[in-house]
Amino acid sequence: MRAHLGDQLVIESTKSGAARRDGEIVGLHHTDGTPPYDVRWSDTDEVTLVFPGPDAHIHHLEHGGPGTAHVPAAPDAAEAEATSRPVPSTGAAAPGDIGRRVAAERRRQGLDREETARRARMSPGYLAYLEEHPADPSMAALIRLADALGTTAAALRGGGIDLPPGQGHALLHPRLRDLGPDECRALLSTHGVGRVAVSSPDGRPAVVPVNYEVVGETIAFRTAPHSLPAAAVGTEVAFEVDHVDDALSRGWSVLAVGPASVVTEPDAVRGLAERAHTTPWPGGEREMWVSIRPTGLTGRRITAADQ
Repeated sequence: MRAHLGDQLVIESTKSGAARRDGEIVGLHHTDGTPPYDVRWSDTDEVTLVFPGPDAHIHHLEHGGPGTAHVPAAPDAAEAEATSRPVPSTGAAAPGDIGRRVAAERRRQGLDREETARRARMSPGYLAYLEEHPADPSMAALIRLADALGTTAAALRGGGIDLPPGQGHALLHPRLRDLGPDECRALLSTHGVGRVAVSSPDGRPAVVPVNYEVVGETIAFRTAPHSLPAAAVGTEVAFEVDHVDDALSRGWSVLAVGPASVVTEPDAVRGLAERAHTTPWPGGEREMWVSIRPTGLTGRRITAADQ
């Protein structure tokens, strides 16, 4: 058995009733990749030293090979995480995607580059290069960045991007907590992607993702007049946002319910357009602003019982 940093160790016990367990290999004790391994378990987030038995096997990440392409090296040749490693042509994140995910997660947590680099034990200059240029950091650097940002190396590489969230194992002792209105508003934040539930013109229920903005007590999104989200106008709708952390099997959701209407006042439309953090992801002509004024705001959070 041989492994690389970032590979997944899976234990499928042959004992009746025994649970399957898996975790990310975050430490090697032999340069040839043979056991033992330091493993961060997906169900507890704890790191333990593991000597795999006959019921264990390795799920390998892509680590390069024939048909790989090289990317430019980082400007600091002395940096241990130089980016001249081969990038797999298939099955891995495109050059630059990792840096964009790192930057997005860093900003989401309100961290600057200096603090993130300190936590990840790398130079701020290298982190800046990683975020701004096509680069393929070593797995060791990626694991340190994941630890610094409270996520996983697989998530920074885009693992599971085409899979629905929530495929991680349930926590052994979960805690489901109702959220108050203030915490719900904080989680809605200023903008993001949410889902609006509407009835389509033929009367069928539909749930549509939209880019939204929060202005005061109002949720607003842009759409086209004859689009499905526009069916929200003149009705009471449900609007939901959530975040799921598969690695730690935790997450939250916020549900806003209230009437939806078209924003017609020119100054209000202009203000929304100027304040918008992004244009609608689907593109095209989407200049109709719809506002939702919540009459009800509720939420829930799932964490481990001891958190």
